[in-house]
Amino acid sequence: MPIDNATFASLFESLLADISAITHSVEYVEVEQENFIEVGCYLYRVFPAIMELKYAENTPKNAKEILESLSQNVNLAKDLVGECDKENQPVSDTELRSTIAQLEGVVKDIGECLCLIPSATFGGQEYAETAVRSLSDEMQNVHFEVKQPQVLETKVLEPQISFASEQPKKLQMPIESSQTSQEPIESDLYSVDIDVSFFTESSESLSMPHIVDFLKITSDRSQWQHENINKSLTTLPHVAHYMEPLYDTFFCPLTKQIMDDPVTIENGVTYERKAITEWFETFNHLEDIICPTTGMKLTSRVLSTNVALKTTIEEWKDRNEATRIKVARAALSLASSDSMILEAVRDLQHICKRKRYNKFQVLSVGILPLLIKLLGYKDIDVRCGTLELLRQLAEDDEGKEMIANIMDISTLIELLSSSHQPVQHASLLFLHELSRSQALGEKIGSATGAILMLIRIKYNRDVDSFASQKADEILKNLERYPYNIKQMAEYGFLEPLLNHLTEGFAEVQMEMASYLGEIVLGNDGQTYVAERASPTLVKMLQSGDTITRKAAFKALAQISSYLPNGGILVKAGIVQIMAEEMFTRRMYDEPMNSTKEAAAILANILEAGAEHDSIQVNTHGHKLSSDYAIYNIIYMLKNSTPDELNINLIRILLCLTNSPNSMETIISVVNETEASYTLIELINNPHEQLGVAAIKLLITLAPHVGNTLAERLCKTGGQPEDLIDSPTETNHITEKQAVSAKFLAKLPQQNLTLNLALLNKNVVPTILQKIFLVQRSGTRTSKHATVYLEGLVGILVRFTTTLYEPQILSLARTHNLTLVFTELLMKTSCDEVQRLSAIGLENLSLESINLSRPPQIKKTKSTKLFQLPKLLSSSSSKGRKIPTLCPVHRGVCSSESTFCLIDAKAVERLLACLDHENVEVVEASLAAICTLLDDTLDVNRSVSLLSELNAIPHILNVVKVHKQEGLWQKSFWMIEKFLVKGGNKSASDISQDRLLPASLVSVFHHGDGSTRQMAENILRHLNRMPNPSTTYYTM
Repeated sequence: MPIDNATFASLFESLLADISAITHSVEYVEVEQENFIEVGCYLYRVFPAIMELKYAENTPKNAKEILESLSQNVNLAKDLVGECDKENQPVSDTELRSTIAQLEGVVKDIGECLCLIPSATFGGQEYAETAVRSLSDEMQNVHFEVKQPQVLETKVLEPQISFASEQPKKLQMPIESSQTSQEPIESDLYSVDIDVSFFTESSESLSMPHIVDFLKITSDRSQWQHENINKSLTTLPHVAHYMEPLYDTFFCPLTKQIMDDPVTIENGVTYERKAITEWFETFNHLEDIICPTTGMKLTSRVLSTNVALKTTIEEWKDRNEATRIKVARAALSLASSDSMILEAVRDLQHICKRKRYNKFQVLSVGILPLLIKLLGYKDIDVRCGTLELLRQLAEDDEGKEMIANIMDISTLIELLSSSHQPVQHASLLFLHELSRSQALGEKIGSATGAILMLIRIKYNRDVDSFASQKADEILKNLERYPYNIKQMAEYGFLEPLLNHLTEGFAEVQMEMASYLGEIVLGNDGQTYVAERASPTLVKMLQSGDTITRKAAFKALAQISSYLPNGGILVKAGIVQIMAEEMFTRRMYDEPMNSTKEAAAILANILEAGAEHDSIQVNTHGHKLSSDYAIYNIIYMLKNSTPDELNINLIRILLCLTNSPNSMETIISVVNETEASYTLIELINNPHEQLGVAAIKLLITLAPHVGNTLAERLCKTGGQPEDLIDSPTETNHITEKQAVSAKFLAKLPQQNLTLNLALLNKNVVPTILQKIFLVQRSGTRTSKHATVYLEGLVGILVRFTTTLYEPQILSLARTHNLTLVFTELLMKTSCDEVQRLSAIGLENLSLESINLSRPPQIKKTKSTKLFQLPKLLSSSSSKGRKIPTLCPVHRGVCSSESTFCLIDAKAVERLLACLDHENVEVVEASLAAICTLLDDTLDVNRSVSLLSELNAIPHILNVVKVHKQEGLWQKSFWMIEKFLVKGGNKSASDISQDRLLPASLVSVFHHGDGSTRQMAENILRHLNRMPNPSTTYYTM
């Protein structure tokens, strides 16, 4: 396990701090600068070995002893270098020699410590162990000379005397006899005379992380505050980039770069193949060619690969790149400097680009988790560089697999929405590389929002064409996984699904059709899908394969659910196939009974408005609207068990009711068979949608067979009271409750059997409670609330049509229906409720004359004069000993007992409804007011009452605004009453209306008989026509 406890962590931090301090100090030592810089160079080279020890999977038992020994030696070196700092007092030659000797001992001791690191520490990585062992041997054999010139036997790279460029002494061949006892020093294998002054720190091909950054990490992580150390981190020059020595023979004399393909010309000098080839091409004649290094004339252009040198360079590169990978890992793991992280990432990019095997090395040393963590780094350049490096690592299948196992794809998906274009582009390139793997296609597609984001980017071509192109390529790669295609379709990108459906193999078509049946399409794509998919789906239906047909039916059901697609499906021949499926295939032993699916599709198409009279259901020429088809549908409805099939059969019947011929046939079948019982029994089916469909069909049939339905409803157990289901809250009103109430309201209102059944089940209190709840919460609380309220009020109106029945009369009085309807006129904004309330008031008012009786008054007491009508309502609501007579009904009246509109103050509200925009509301209100002008009542008193309530302008406005015959008939009838009974004031008010004569003249010319006669009478009253002579003279 890696070392992570506090004790070891402290030792590591201490070591790095001391190394940082030494590298800072050696710059300021003026004496024996080369030796001091060489000490700093050795300490730097020890750094990767320390990191190997820290991050070893198997921590050696002697790790603590090694670290403590290293720490002691580094501390001693720090003290020794500090003594020679130029800021301190000058040291004598003797002291300087002693210091150099002690530093030599320190380096040797550190070398011995390195050799104590067990092989197991390196985890089988031979290149790392070889590098550390080589460094250990070199340090144990080190020797520093004081003030003695050093001569190089081979030319090594020393562009300048500084810590940044000092090369290890292993490259040098000393000539002093004092070193002859040392172990043999490796000499240059391929010596050539070249100028090495070109080698600088800026050489791009030798780019490596700088030691300054490594030391800065250590400083930041331990949060040291020492000023001198912080200063050193920003002032030190760049350090040498290679852990192993460079030979000058590695460099091409022409390019001054390390050679990749060294070749030797005829005089034995080695060059980079490309460079020498270009050199030769500068000469037009062979005899003019010379060697660029020696100037010697050449007679041949033959190039011979220097195999030994090439192999040596490759091995050197491999060893050093392995070390650079280790260094980069350390940089990434300790990083707090943006520049250091970026340099490490870019160096890894360069390493991975050079050799494919390097990618495996990068992945094997644990760098991948560090890179993935950097995806959340704040610096944009770091994120972009990391994404590019990850893309390089993912180019191989092994890399993709490792990334897939470690990385959370959602992290990458989040970067797609970055506002920084470089980050988004780098993310797309990385994701594009990952999407090449079919195994990763599923993982990418399952990441939340991945496909949605890619589709959005794809369609933003005008904003960013490059991103759009890459997103499109990624989506194409993801198509290899079928479920991704389904997701694309769900997010509006339908092309992949449709292409695979229309062009794919049979298995693919079946899968795509199944997906098409599952997804919910937006309206904007429904028509396009129908046009593209319908021909293929028709072929799939005709294939005969059970699974394929099932998938095709599923898709067509989805497509047909969008009603505008009906015409497209009709043109594709779908209707004929569905009709045959329902009426022909079911009669034979088919492997799959498709009646349910066919009925759903056919119902969808018919509801879209398809002409059903032309749809043929079999080869005998029977049409869908024929008796044969309708009888079969009713038969299936009676004997079918699947609820879904019954729902769709009822939907088909509802569509057929739009045709008069089909309606006649359906009515005949319902009357002749038990179909009505079947439909009524379906009302209480547990499947609510089936119950709703059955009730809707019953509502449609009610005007034609209403009494039959009402009688059979009352004979069904639990009915009709089950149709009145009271919800606790209005927002729980369901569609079934709404249509149930509407059904009861639409059945013939004068059917006494149904009305008594409702009365006996005591449903009225429940209805009144529900009306109150709906009014309190408002009709907007539920989309079914309005229909529900209309149905409830319609049920109450039923009772007003059979008031001759004593029980129902008592019910109307008990619940004061007159006041209920009066309040509904004012407290609702629903037109139908107002119309029904006016009808209810009309029916109640017609009974008032029969219910009003003269008061029983004792003769010993005087009878008060009749009070003004406007006082009747208030006086009737208070307990009084002397009853007041109603001037209109000529007896004792009240809203409760005699349903008097005057006492209920309903007249004012009915007059207000005459200004309504809805013609039906106006006509119902006029009809209710007309009950007060009946000849059986005191018409003079009625006219006087209505005049006081300013009724004439309301009535004249009806004539002016509305042109319906029924309204004119009632309006003219009332106007004539006012002219005859209202006196001069009424006549004056009516004659002053400037538009009335024009309406009267129009009706006089074009109206029907009774309306024309009323118009003629009014014109005579207004002196617009002559009165017929009634006086005869005789001689």
